[in-house]
Amino acid sequence: MSLPILIVEDDDDLRDALTDTLELGGYSVLSASDGAAALKRLENERVALVLSDVQMQPMDGETLLYEVKHRYPWLPVMLMTAYGVVEKAVAALHAGACHYLPKPFEPDQLLQEVAKYMLPGSEDDTVIAEDPAMRGLLDMARRVAASDASVLISGESGSGKEVLARFIHRTSTRAEHAFVAVNCAAVPEQLLESTFFGHERGAFTGAASQHIGKFEQANGGTLLLDEVTEMPLPLQAKLLRVLQEREVERVGGARPIRVDVRVVATSNRDIADAVAAGQFREDLYYRLNVFPLHLPALRERPSDILPLARAMLARHAARIGRRPPTLSHAAEQMLEANGWEGNIRELDNVIQRALILAPGDEIQAEHLYLPTVPAKAAVAASVRSSGETGENTAPTDIKGLEKHHILETLKACGGVRKLAAERLGMSERTLRYKLQQYREEDGADPV
Repeated sequence: MSLPILIVEDDDDLRDALTDTLELGGYSVLSASDGAAALKRLENERVALVLSDVQMQPMDGETLLYEVKHRYPWLPVMLMTAYGVVEKAVAALHAGACHYLPKPFEPDQLLQEVAKYMLPGSEDDTVIAEDPAMRGLLDMARRVAASDASVLISGESGSGKEVLARFIHRTSTRAEHAFVAVNCAAVPEQLLESTFFGHERGAFTGAASQHIGKFEQANGGTLLLDEVTEMPLPLQAKLLRVLQEREVERVGGARPIRVDVRVVATSNRDIADAVAAGQFREDLYYRLNVFPLHLPALRERPSDILPLARAMLARHAARIGRRPPTLSHAAEQMLEANGWEGNIRELDNVIQRALILAPGDEIQAEHLYLPTVPAKAAVAASVRSSGETGENTAPTDIKGLEKHHILETLKACGGVRKLAAERLGMSERTLRYKLQQYREEDGADPV
């Protein structure tokens, strides 16, 4: 589940109202009556965001902000006050606040701002949906979650199909039971039946102990069949029987075992085409396709690109104990203009790369290190180049990425080292040293 939000407010009635608003919006909430109590809670609790009033005694919100940023620099802090003035808001933002919310505000505004700035609990349980297409899809997902119908999620690789499957499980009546995911393409063929249905001790050579299969592990909960079209036809027939009879039989077992499992399947292929090609059983297709959901590609949900990028920045920065950088306007424009052939997975790679390359608290466009040609075209060109020269010269290591980034920035600045050093966030001395290294390595002036 997602991490809770910590509300810090000395007015009991307002604190209760904020708690009710956030809980009705689907968030878990912790509360504290003053700054000192909030710091005490933070010693023992992980939270996604601190939502604090400014006017409190004895420790006010601005002092709390300073203390939180000193102890937990990655943690977002949102301040709210009825006495908000521009100067104070700017000062708070400079001190590290993620947002300054003037009172009074509408519940919807609070929910929107919290969703924008909160730190995700994990990659697997957070669905960001600002785009109308995704909001409509999540509404459908919530409705199907209330039933036990099988769900078939289609969408391109990297678009977040497993995240949507976990969302369905989390919002269903099965949420207290297990969510078990199995990648149908990654299981060795000789272990497929044992993996799904389990086996008894001595059932085959090497079966030294009893093994509980995925269906039994997911009993009462949800079983995700990831990339289900990769499942061999013989196993498809056995899976169909399990879905019909709601019972499994372990390999080497003597009796069937009843299971109560909700099945969610995903595929990045058109399953109807796989059925037509004889690669997927038609009867199994209709058994799984009770409720189809199509997850749009990232380029088809443009309003989600920046919220996803900010959430990724927060998550990855937290892992390395760093304050999450902000995105410059130019970086935001570049992210929104990209084609994202690799979808959310590609965006995540770009964000991790930007955290490596960005030296300060703001990510510039050049830190994104986005390819100037689409990824598929770049791969094709790389293959052609490799075939002609016998090697791929594109940098793949961090040192190579840094060198390429420095030289490209220097080129963009017309060879002016002072300007390039400013853009790169390093001293001219450091830049000169690195350029000297490149001269020694290449035997030529890199500029």
